Amino acid sequence: MLSTLAQASAELAATRSRTAKRVVIASVVRQAVLDGADDGAADELRVVVTYLTGSLRQRRTGIGWATLRDAPAPAAAPSLTVGEVDAAFAATAELAGAGSAAARTGAVAALFARATAPEQHLLRGLIAGELRQGALESAVQDGVAAAFGVPVAAVRRAAMLLGSTPEAAALMAGQVPGGAAPDGTADEAAPLADPATVLQALAALRIRVGQPVHPMLAASAPDPAGAVAKTGLPAVVDAKLDGIRIQVHRSGPEVRLFTRSLDEITGRLPEIVAAVRSLDVREVVLDGEVVALDESGRPRAFQEIAARTATGRRHTGVDDTADPAAAELPADPGLPLSLSCFDVLHVDGDDLLDEPLRRRDEVLTRLVPAALRIPRTWAETPEVVEATFLDAVAAGWEGVVVKAPDAGYAAGRRDAGWIKVKPRHTFDLAVVAAEWGYGRRQGWLSNLHLAARDERSGELVMLGKTFKGLTDATLTWQTQQFLAREQRRTKTTVWADPPLVAEIAIDGIQRSPRYPGGIALRFARVLRYRDDKRVDEVDTLQTVLALSGPPAAAGED
Repeated sequence: MLSTLAQASAELAATRSRTAKRVVIASVVRQAVLDGADDGAADELRVVVTYLTGSLRQRRTGIGWATLRDAPAPAAAPSLTVGEVDAAFAATAELAGAGSAAARTGAVAALFARATAPEQHLLRGLIAGELRQGALESAVQDGVAAAFGVPVAAVRRAAMLLGSTPEAAALMAGQVPGGAAPDGTADEAAPLADPATVLQALAALRIRVGQPVHPMLAASAPDPAGAVAKTGLPAVVDAKLDGIRIQVHRSGPEVRLFTRSLDEITGRLPEIVAAVRSLDVREVVLDGEVVALDESGRPRAFQEIAARTATGRRHTGVDDTADPAAAELPADPGLPLSLSCFDVLHVDGDDLLDEPLRRRDEVLTRLVPAALRIPRTWAETPEVVEATFLDAVAAGWEGVVVKAPDAGYAAGRRDAGWIKVKPRHTFDLAVVAAEWGYGRRQGWLSNLHLAARDERSGELVMLGKTFKGLTDATLTWQTQQFLAREQRRTKTTVWADPPLVAEIAIDGIQRSPRYPGGIALRFARVLRYRDDKRVDEVDTLQTVLALSGPPAAAGED
């Protein structure tokens, strides 16, 4: 089965067509269910769908580039199964202590020795997180829906409620009679199970308090008028806080707190737990932000709260192998944090996901005191939206999120019901190199290396990369320009001499040891190329630092 997955990955990387990707993914899903009929289709499918999204089930494997570089020659014929690979990665992730590095290297060598060249390519991409097959989670959900003959919206909703697309696919696989297609064949055009049966199982899903769901995300607009054009009026205008997105689950006295990536951080935020316990409610799921405020009520910098909420062994002293709800805080917890709620998803047995925002706001206002709610304005006119935006920025907030009062909670995806607006910083930067694209952008130079000039040394200093804001026409033009100016190249990247100059918009900067300047651009996107500017006229590193404010720690948007 791994060979089938490796072939599918290559096919996904070779096509830009969403329809073609759907066909490939649906075929792999079907094969996984049919192959797993005798020994657990659901378990097999969990792994397959995870790999299709370009990820491993194990968050950390401890496998570095040196180990991958020194892997043995590929096998002549396929023999690995997906289950064997998943088990090998699980065992590798558990290795620790003296001798673990050598044991890990040996385990990887043994695994790669059994893998063919295409399978090794797949495994390297999964381990490094750089599979580059153009199969985002939305495309995988599309393929899963096609395999079972159900609307993709039903799969999205299930993934949101269950926490992941693999879990949604596993639930659907459980509806397949005997683990095979209804007519006993492998007809590619036939659904794996009766669509009505699958839909019934999906429709029965409800929010489970204690099981985090993927949060709704906001789309973007360049200004308040652009946001109103998408949401209409009247509109709800929330302050956009530069904190940590948090999902609150309470059942009786038990409170659990989850980040945007669904990591649990309950033990790190005792003051938030206490605030939630003070609410007069038996069972609730809230969406909000954890922020730090100074004595005047203005928000503190993001990095001041990052240490309190960071997850994972690399970031925190909390042992994340233990129960996260019982994890102890460091002796000095540091700056107290505040909870600002802006939505409610469930209360006392009732799911509110499909209720309009105006109804959810009524419930939120009734349950949560103003001190624990986000600053919110109901705007009837564009002028009020604009004024609220300016007031929010003046107060030190990131901007605003403009929301449609009749919109439901579109969990797990960006939706036109929520539109974020931030002040925009623009700079003229040197585009010193570009990486070849993949998927829909295969054949074009796409991912741009951006640099500013250090006014002290006169050298160009790299600040980050972006592939945002590029139209097909721009991709074609910049590819031609880079090839005409080519100074050198590697397999993935072309360097230009002289570099191009582009006007780049950013939302801010953050500290980063990755680049020589010690900072990286946040959410950079190309506005236009500046063929009227020379490279020696690009903005300096010092200008970027001055106009963007102090760099934040790497964190969440």
